Amino acid sequence: MANHSSAEKRNRQRIVRTLRNRSITTGVRTLVKKVRAAIAKGDTVAAEEALKSATSHLDSAVSKGVMHRRTASRSISRLNASVVGAKKA
Repeated sequence: MANHSSAEKRNRQRIVRTLRNRSITTGVRTLVKKVRAAIAKGDTVAAEEALKSATSHLDSAVSKGVMHRRTASRSISRLNASVVGAKKA
């Protein structure tokens, strides 16, 4: 339990920050799942549209400090490679 007013404030900030970060992370994960589901179904058009949305949200998560830029870049790269591979197949 926090004993100082500054520690209480940090705790309040932690709670708000955690909720915001969790919301952003959940949204990103959902969009990545949509891309993978579209690839699994073989629907390349839907996969490309979902990839655009997922890429945008991943970049947004990076700009908000929720995710490291290289983690997001790696995810985007792998998703893009999967979509291209699905189009060729």
